[in-house]
Amino acid sequence: MRYLFIIAITSLLLSCKSEQQQYHFRTLTEDGKSYEILDSVLIKTRDGAQIAAMVVKPGEIKEPGTSILFHTVYARHDDIKRAKKAADKGYIGIVSYTRGKAWSPDDPIPYEHEANDTYDVIDWISRQKWSDKRVGMYGGSYVGFTQWAAAKKLHPALKTIVPSVSAAPGIAEPTENGVYVNFHYPWFHYVMEDKYLADSLYSDWQRWNNLYLEWYKKGTSYRSLDSLDGFPNREFNKKLDHPVYDNYWQDMMPYKEDFAQIDIPVLTTTGYYDGGQIGAMYYLKEHMKYNKNANHYLLIGPYTHFGAQSVPDKEIGNYTIDPVAQINITETIFQWFDHIFKDASRPELLKDKINYQVMGTNSWGHASSLKEMNNDTLRFYLNDKVSGELFESTFSGKQQHLSLSRQKEEKRSYAEQEVDLADRRDGKQNNYFSPFVINETLTLGNGISYVTEAFEEEFEMNGSYLGELKLSINKRDLDCSMVLYEQTPEGKFFKLTLAYVGRASLAKDKSKRQLLTPGEISSIPLGNVRMSSKKIGKGSRLVLVLNVNKHPHAQINYGSGKDVSDETIADAKTPLKIKWYNDSFIEIPIRRKQ
Repeated sequence: MRYLFIIAITSLLLSCKSEQQQYHFRTLTEDGKSYEILDSVLIKTRDGAQIAAMVVKPGEIKEPGTSILFHTVYARHDDIKRAKKAADKGYIGIVSYTRGKAWSPDDPIPYEHEANDTYDVIDWISRQKWSDKRVGMYGGSYVGFTQWAAAKKLHPALKTIVPSVSAAPGIAEPTENGVYVNFHYPWFHYVMEDKYLADSLYSDWQRWNNLYLEWYKKGTSYRSLDSLDGFPNREFNKKLDHPVYDNYWQDMMPYKEDFAQIDIPVLTTTGYYDGGQIGAMYYLKEHMKYNKNANHYLLIGPYTHFGAQSVPDKEIGNYTIDPVAQINITETIFQWFDHIFKDASRPELLKDKINYQVMGTNSWGHASSLKEMNNDTLRFYLNDKVSGELFESTFSGKQQHLSLSRQKEEKRSYAEQEVDLADRRDGKQNNYFSPFVINETLTLGNGISYVTEAFEEEFEMNGSYLGELKLSINKRDLDCSMVLYEQTPEGKFFKLTLAYVGRASLAKDKSKRQLLTPGEISSIPLGNVRMSSKKIGKGSRLVLVLNVNKHPHAQINYGSGKDVSDETIADAKTPLKIKWYNDSFIEIPIRRKQ
């Protein structure tokens, strides 16, 4: 018996030894710097898949060191530069890939296995002789998601994450508040048709725009996109099979009580003009909701999706950001790692949990929570009375807004909107798109605009507007959009953040569709609205553009009550008629001068 025990222990030790000796570092000297590099590593997961990875150590460090992990689906041939950057900062830089990417022999599968695979990668790192059993993670978009996937079941070696502009499958990708958005369609080809990236296919915007226009003009089902294209898109279609936030999505990342056990420090970065802000803020809010002691910091400013994970552009949509907003976010991230792993001071900009740049003031604000960003709230009702305030419409000349009123009307009334969902003529789209931050004219997209009175004193708008739409329709569902602007005394329109897009039937519960009853008044709460921060000047007004979605760049909800991906133009039948009631309201979080 003792002999068998010795044999078993010896076999285990030999197995561990062979795993650690399987790869040998090579030395590289470049630009006066020395690196120790492991190329073409394959890490075996518990279910038998193989994860491709590379490791770069600083040449001058011989003791076990701390690892900075970047786990991505975006496999590129020059990814060693990213690992070297971590090594240049005194860490062991590691880039690992979604299963099936780079030199992994498996089939590429984004999203589904990242929670388990990142755990196994971190476990492998922690068992290496060169590791001090401490790992930090960073990166943006999909790489932000992989960090939250890793946090679903925390490995003891994972000590901090720095997710930027994080994807949140089922919450913000490929849907936003329940509405599928077309630009995700070619993304699956981009990451799955090649062991690296199908750049030429993905960047063929003419092809994709032609596809969307063909689908829009023909009125075929959303599920038919790949049939029209003549190129199967299996993974996209799989996502269409899960139109609500069900177990399929919940298993990919922390869900509800999972957030309670995330007790490591987190730094989130995102931007007011970041499409990924919905996901980034979802994680932050859920973390703070379920873990009252969450050690979670936020850095947010007037940044786009790419700017908020690296170095922001100085100009966004013809708006020049304030000088204090022109920071190097990558450097801030490594300062954070030095704070966590080397006992350095916290990055200077992170003076409190919530750190936000107030556009138009050349200053940063700092608060202990999202709630503490504000000291007042302005509620405005969507009044159907004409405001008398003229404005220049982009396509229709002089127009008048309806009113955003501080007082609720005693008598219920409504503004009526009719949308023929079958009408595909030019000029008949209902679209919220506006490419600029500062606009000389207001793009209505066949929607309705509401305006406040001019403000008598300046204040800061800080945070996400909330509210509730009271409406009745002659169908069973609709998708709507809202965009909030500051209208300056000079008549320009400053877009405060990207549009809100949402599905009425999922507004109360994203995991269960609740269809509307035709002809009855329904209350639709606004959730997952992007936040912003800006000084609203004296004499300015707020303008809200409200609309229904009908355009070639997102799913069209015909209101039949069927799975929206299966609806066609034949389900449009009679035009959609909406009554927007005057007890609908939005609430604007503000900070007044003390």
